[in-house]
Amino acid sequence: MANTRSTCCYCGVGCGLIIETTVDATEHQEISGVQGDPQHPANFGRLCTKGSTLHLSAQPYIYDEVRGRSPWLRSIREAAPTLTDWDNASETVAKRLVDIIQTHGPDAVGFYLSGQLLTEDYYVFNKLAKGLVGTNNVDSNSRLCMSSAVAGYKQTLGSDAPPCCYEDIDHASTIFITGSNTAFAHPILFRRIEKAREENPSQKLVVVDVRETDTARSADLFLKIQPGTDVVLHHGMLHVMLQNNWINHNYIAKHTEGFGDLAQRVADYSPTVVSQICGVTTEDLFEAAQLFACSTGTLSLYCQGLNQSAAGTDKNTTLINLHLATGQIGKAGAGPFSLTGQPNAMGGREVGAMANLMSGHRDIKNADDRDELAAIWGVPTVPETPGLTAVPMFEALRQGTLKA
Repeated sequence: MANTRSTCCYCGVGCGLIIETTVDATEHQEISGVQGDPQHPANFGRLCTKGSTLHLSAQPYIYDEVRGRSPWLRSIREAAPTLTDWDNASETVAKRLVDIIQTHGPDAVGFYLSGQLLTEDYYVFNKLAKGLVGTNNVDSNSRLCMSSAVAGYKQTLGSDAPPCCYEDIDHASTIFITGSNTAFAHPILFRRIEKAREENPSQKLVVVDVRETDTARSADLFLKIQPGTDVVLHHGMLHVMLQNNWINHNYIAKHTEGFGDLAQRVADYSPTVVSQICGVTTEDLFEAAQLFACSTGTLSLYCQGLNQSAAGTDKNTTLINLHLATGQIGKAGAGPFSLTGQPNAMGGREVGAMANLMSGHRDIKNADDRDELAAIWGVPTVPETPGLTAVPMFEALRQGTLKA
């Protein structure tokens, strides 16, 4: 029996796994089980149903039925695939890419990456594309999954980097979950919330959703809003905070700008107006605002309910505004924490896995940043024009301007 540490490939929690492999006398390896990694800080050994049965997807009969054990190659698209070896497969792919780049230029090639890649894999693909090939046509699931969160963080905090961590759950006085059925979609994270509430019975859970979910049924306060009214709710909560002087004037003066304009914006969002639009009572709106603002530490957790929307960036931004207005950020147990759909969408963005980013949060439009990255990679330059994002990349492929 051999054990290998890895990461679960399902949800955004990114639980640590120990993969159990049996090796027979002929050195044939077969995955026989998985267990949670007790040393991993995301899950401390816990696994949900999906993670704990992950090894079943690697059973020999499944490989025989649906999975390729070796590479296959078509000499032309219409031909039947033939079995080949890895050396020939790698050489064929490299040669075809080189032919396309030499004939049509580096921007005729694009890379679309998965949020299930490890950070190191993400980085190597970025180095290959932006450093060696010379194209910024690199995009990832973060574009379709997390772009609203990215834009919200960028336009409020200046950087796409959540200012929180899982450990904040243990220190929060109020947890504000919105646009996420965390109990179902991020179950191990929700187990941690349950444990924190057991150890601190005074910790409050506020849930905002259009449905009464498993998460909502655990809440101390549930706001069942009308679909698409998240921005109105956030503005209404800030209106109540201003009305009752629950904002942090010192933090606003020291660390923010533009608050006066925001205060004017939310002046029209009285509890009566918000109640009519959102479908929540004025009493619940008042309680939500008070818990959020007056808690010693408020941690908000949010996911696709705030992201997968035509107004997704606005929803993210107005929620972060509540943290800035109340100073519920930059301290233990507080801050806006975007939950990711896939386990490493954030790790990919850290190393540049989007068409308008570079590794280490460097700015693609900044000449000094480009020069620094080129020096690190040992190449003359890295391209300065943002590449094709996910949907335009597939459109360009269909139109024939993107060749591979």
